[in-house]
Amino acid sequence: MSDLQKAWAKNRLSALPAESFDEMEEDEADRVPELPEHPDDDSSSASSASSTGTVIPSPSQNLFARPQGVPSRRTLLQIPWTTYFERELFLHDPSSPANPTIHAYLTSPVGKGPLFVMHHGAGSSGLSFAVVGHEIRKRLPSAGILSLDARGHGSTTTVDDSTTVDLSLETLAGDLLSVVLMTQKEMKWPELPPIILVGHSLGGAVVTEVAKSGKLGSALLGYAVLDVVEGSAIDALQSMHTYLSSRPAGFPTLEAGIDWHVRSRTIRNSISARTSVPALLNLSSAPGEPRPWKWRTDLGATQPFWENWFIGLSKKFLSARGGKLLLLAGTDRLDTELTIGQMQGKYALQVFPEAGHFIHEDLPEKTAISLVDFHKRNDRTALVLPPKVSDLLKQGKKV
Repeated sequence: MSDLQKAWAKNRLSALPAESFDEMEEDEADRVPELPEHPDDDSSSASSASSTGTVIPSPSQNLFARPQGVPSRRTLLQIPWTTYFERELFLHDPSSPANPTIHAYLTSPVGKGPLFVMHHGAGSSGLSFAVVGHEIRKRLPSAGILSLDARGHGSTTTVDDSTTVDLSLETLAGDLLSVVLMTQKEMKWPELPPIILVGHSLGGAVVTEVAKSGKLGSALLGYAVLDVVEGSAIDALQSMHTYLSSRPAGFPTLEAGIDWHVRSRTIRNSISARTSVPALLNLSSAPGEPRPWKWRTDLGATQPFWENWFIGLSKKFLSARGGKLLLLAGTDRLDTELTIGQMQGKYALQVFPEAGHFIHEDLPEKTAISLVDFHKRNDRTALVLPPKVSDLLKQGKKV
């Protein structure tokens, strides 16, 4: 800029009146003005705006308001079993009228996919494995899931419900084996698919008993036990009555029962609780009952079988044929025999310290990942065996 231009600009600026800076006016200038109200208009200009994808919102429309009818607290509504399984089965062995009619949930395997056979713990039901089964199929779409209600649990019925239900380990193991074989017959499978047995707590003892029997033959790839070992299980039985006396005898509504399981951290995943808890409760028909939703299974009445379930479990777990997986919520649950076995590499161990006793319900995704990886490590279809020497000699090849 030349000296003449500088002088002209200086004289021009000095002639302008001085204005003070007003912070309030600056704030007002920065504000977005109120949007004008636009009444509903059916004119050609309004339809023209909509046809070009132009939307002019009005303050009266409350576009960002919370939708009416949506509760601010978490929902506790029941999630139906049809969300997770393709069918339910009612299986009865006609060889004896005293045999129970066992209720089970099934999603069939696809092609040569494996069948994960699930057995729940005492007081629970087959829906305990609904969410984790869904997560397994996300990662292994060819997998099937078979999850039963043990006798005295869920929708399984016995001939005379008034008598004490036989919940001995041998009886429950026989029921599980029968369910697998009756399902094969019901679904008309020419042969059993590759099987992974999965059991939680009492169910862990049951699947170990079935694996130890060898009655599934070569169809059994392996078995997984969830949060139960002999030593800590027997120790925990001493405080079982204290636990049972501390929980409510009933609930005013089904939602209240679900809420108690979540708030007490019995089940730490609300989706799992909304799925599995309804099968644990039964609506009483007694008139005027303030808490009509009662426990379906009387756990106190199962006391005569408690020690029978767990004595000798560690030895059977280590000696049965097939791959072995133990999932725990803490390493403090390991007893001496299992600690030595783990150091010798006799089974796979995974610990989820952030989970409670119901590992598969608290952490269904992580549990599913562990189970799918366990199947892959034991999947025989992935093995490529070398040719037999006799076959090579027949082909005239030198060995």
